Amino acid sequence: MSNGVALVVGANGVIGRNLVEHLNTLEGWEIIGLSRRGGRDTGRVRHLSVDLLDADDTRDKLSGLTGVTHVFYAAYQDRPTWVGLVPPNLAMLTNVVDAVEPVARDLRHISLMQGYKVYGAHLGPFRTPARETDARPMPPEFMASQQDFLERRQRGADWTWTAIRPSVVAGFALGNPMNLAMVIAVYAAISKELGIPLRFPGKPGAYDRLLEMTDAGLLARATVWAATEERAANQAFNINNGDLFRWSEMWPKIAGHFGLEVAPPLPMSLETVMADKEPVWNAMVAKHGLQDIAYQQVSSWGFGDFVFSWDYDMFADGSKARRFGFHDFVDTEAMFLGIFDDLRNRKIIP
Repeated sequence: MSNGVALVVGANGVIGRNLVEHLNTLEGWEIIGLSRRGGRDTGRVRHLSVDLLDADDTRDKLSGLTGVTHVFYAAYQDRPTWVGLVPPNLAMLTNVVDAVEPVARDLRHISLMQGYKVYGAHLGPFRTPARETDARPMPPEFMASQQDFLERRQRGADWTWTAIRPSVVAGFALGNPMNLAMVIAVYAAISKELGIPLRFPGKPGAYDRLLEMTDAGLLARATVWAATEERAANQAFNINNGDLFRWSEMWPKIAGHFGLEVAPPLPMSLETVMADKEPVWNAMVAKHGLQDIAYQQVSSWGFGDFVFSWDYDMFADGSKARRFGFHDFVDTEAMFLGIFDDLRNRKIIP
């Protein structure tokens, strides 16, 4: 029995990659991955290289995808300002829908990947636990603009939408601008190579605040569930691991996993202090026989600085998804340590 044809937009990111892998374990799915870099076709998965900011290229490349039934949108373009994020990210989603909707006659669902920015979490202290019914902050905010577009476009259509709202997503992906696990892993590996303890580099106060994470595998399962569960149609869902933690408790466990001591937190910009570490990294690659991955591709220090600056609680209420039927959860400590082991097995870090 066929479940459908899934178009995964942003297939090389930490979210999209895990979504493709999960769909590939399920019976009855044909999977098409979209990204700027493309990818290698395997089994039921084929990849297309598309410039989603180019409406003509998007329309030309997607014009033959007449069998698509589900669009899973997880693409993202980074920009240095909040207002600058809106035009490219809204344009990419618009270009995809403009290209797919007219040709995919059996289109059933469009899934939009969001996050806690819809609650103003990126601006400062916000109401916690955040709920899907909470009021939006003052715009600009690209995720809200994307949802508004989908809601308008869906009126009178046969397809439905969902908005999936994870916390910080952790999983394997390279060259991704929002991958905290890679930030921590490379920071810890370089600290060990230099013979120094692992210091928490965030703002004073961030070490003791409550926060949560979202495992990329859990997120993939929740996204497919919401896209295929009739009761979830035209709804938003917070998706998180289901537990809370403080860095003051998690940081020593991470350090121990790398065989490192912990020194007291010391506020510092990773983007600044790690800027000169490329020679150290290159020497580590040669010394430990690691994959030959450019230093610029293994970590996004600016994103680490952003997450470690949260000197306020960062969590949302995930009970709505459970009430609608999704009951999976993940232990966050086990998630972190499992990702680090996976990176070692892949020879990304020593």
